[in-house]
Amino acid sequence: MDKTYDLEERTYLFAKKVRAFVRKVLKDIPNIEDCKQVVRSSGSVAANYIEANEALSKKDFLMRAKICRKEAKESKLWMRLILDDKLEADRAKLEQEAHELTCIFGAIITKSSS
Repeated sequence: MDKTYDLEERTYLFAKKVRAFVRKVLKDIPNIEDCKQVVRSSGSVAANYIEANEALSKKDFLMRAKICRKEAKESKLWMRLILDDKLEADRAKLEQEAHELTCIFGAIITKSSS
């Protein structure tokens, strides 16, 4: 199976890359707090997608997909708030991935709602 289209793996890798990133970030008070938040929200994207795949009903699936979208949006916000000039390129890539995941879950929600 082509892993490029495995969303469960992609959300896991996003959460894993976020964790690797925050280990390298400048540890000042705002970054520490924002890093805690992005670790939570990125992990929530992955965990809720696993739960969506195990959903007992369409309604349950949609709720989990909406949570994934919400958490991906939050991840993007927290990534934008983290400031470390030497890691800007890595931060921007993770922000972009959060944005793409938000769009993917938005499309899933739209298609599943009709």
